[in-house]
Order: sequence, then C-alpha cells, then structure tokens
Amino acid sequence: MERLDPKKMPRHIAIIMDGNGRWAQRQRLSRMEGHQRGLEAAQAVVEACEELGIKILTLYAFSKENWRRPRREVSALMRLLQKRLQEEREKLLKRNLRLNIIGDLEDLPTPIRDLLVETVEMTRHKKGLIVNLALSYGGRSEIVAGVRAIIADIEAGRVTKDDITPETFPRYLFTRDLPDPDLLIRTSGELRISNFLLWQIAYTELYFTATLWPDFNKEELILACIAYQDRERRFGLTAAQIREGAALR
Repeated sequence: MERLDPKKMPRHIAIIMDGNGRWAQRQRLSRMEGHQRGLEAAQAVVEACEELGIKILTLYAFSKENWRRPRREVSALMRLLQKRLQEEREKLLKRNLRLNIIGDLEDLPTPIRDLLVETVEMTRHKKGLIVNLALSYGGRSEIVAGVRAIIADIEAGRVTKDDITPETFPRYLFTRDLPDPDLLIRTSGELRISNFLLWQIAYTELYFTATLWPDFNKEELILACIAYQDRERRFGLTAAQIREGAALR
C-alpha cells in the first residue's frame, strides 16, 4: 500500500477472470470447485476495490463463446451463479454497491435473468462502487448491436449519419454511461483480449499476470495498480506534450 498514490488510482478496472479450470486441475479438484473458488475471488476483489477507492469494476464472468462449452458444465455454472446471487443479494443490497449487467441477457436462463434485472433495479440509486458483470458478453456482438441501433435511429429520423462520430458511438454500447477502463487485468498467463470491450479499451493500460484467478486477491490487485501508476499514459501525444500539459495545470 505504501507505493500506491491515491491521486493516481485507476477509476475503472476491467478484469478477464481466467484460470478456474487450471487451478482446479492443479489442486486435483473438479472444475466446478474451481468455478466456486473463482466466485469467492471475485467477491474478494470487489471488497478490495471498495477499500482502494476504485469507482468502477467490470468483471468478464461468462462470454458468448462460453456457451459452446460442454452442456453439463454450462448448466452447472448457471446453477452456481443463481445460487450465489440468491445467497448474496441481501448482503449486496445493504452495501453501497451498484450492480450493472453488460451482455445479451436474453441468452440467460429466465430465473437468473429475472433475478439480475431485479437486483440491478434495486441498486440503481446506490452511489458506491459500480460492479459490471459481463454475462453472455462478446465485444464484436456488442459493436454489431450498436451499429444496428444506429441504423434504426437513422431510419426513424432520430439522428443523421453525420451525427455518428467516435464521440457519439459509445452511446450505443452496453457501457454507454460509463468511462472507458483505465486498466485491464488478465489472469492465468494468457496474453490475449478474448473479445472483451474491444471498443472501450483503445487506450486502456493492459496488465497480464500468471496468477490463476482463484488465487488473485487484494495484494495482486495492488501490484496491478502499482504497475499502472508506473506508466505514462499519453493517448497519442508525445511525452513532452504530456509534461507541458502538466506544467500548465
């Protein structure tokens, strides 16, 4: 903690939570036990973000591609998610957390979808950490859905094609009311984005760790934040321009 500068903390952290299955295999446990431990790690990271003053946390929980996994595993995952939501919802409502879901909710089983929608509505006015759960989410699908929504707006006369710019396009994304991530973390040693927030991470700092997700904790999160603070974010400018801008402020 001593190396963390509270004035330079990332406002929005996104995490690709990877490695549950490999963790379980190394522990000689079932994959579902790995997913259970992964949910516990997610809960611990949410608490750590609250403590560190992070404003937004986006967790890649289940991708569009994950539906192609064995049916038994997907069904068990959905049951595990529903059980955990039911167990933790009352605790969530007592905290100052705001839950948000990004992804194609229509793909989810009805009981889970209804539970999520209700919880999102009940936390809508909370002012603390915003937790985005990416469920049945895919970055390419999100962009395609945004383009379709733009076409519908143009056909309805609500906008013109000239109204669509890099600044206005994000209004058609799942994250429409949120700033882009400052820091993207991927666990398990994989070095790819896996179709996650493809538009939003154009200038996001990337941090990869070999730690498997069930072992990721507050200390690991702090290491990622330290690495983030050690970088110079230039957004296409030169280092000299950044220094000059800081001097003028």
